[in-house]
Amino acid sequence: MEPSPKDGESAAAAEPSRGGTAPSSGVVVQVREKKGPLRAAIPYMPFPVAVICLFLNTFVPGLGTFVSAFTVLCGARTDLPDRHRCCVFWLNIAAALIQILTAIVMVGWIMSIFWGMDMVILASYKEQGIPQQL
Repeated sequence: MEPSPKDGESAAAAEPSRGGTAPSSGVVVQVREKKGPLRAAIPYMPFPVAVICLFLNTFVPGLGTFVSAFTVLCGARTDLPDRHRCCVFWLNIAAALIQILTAIVMVGWIMSIFWGMDMVILASYKEQGIPQQL
């Protein structure tokens, strides 16, 4: 008895083709991450500044995010090009306050560490010249 293909799979994908090679459909898949306004407001900073912000966020939740808000005022680029610089600044301040206020229940601290890691990742993209389209 042959196993039947699972739901969502085609019969061609479930069993190998007779020629010994799998058929190629030539489909190109592109994945884009949709970011919310707070996540898109993380600035592309120089790498050393991003590492300092990660360090600050690790030990004092929200402090590195607060510092990164001022890099927006100094000209750091974000993924919100249609928003005014002051609006992006206040979004980063709001993210820092959320991290500080929820650090009591550990949620803010974890969010703060991940936020700092995102800052370092974005800074490494900027440093390498890689366009950030994941």
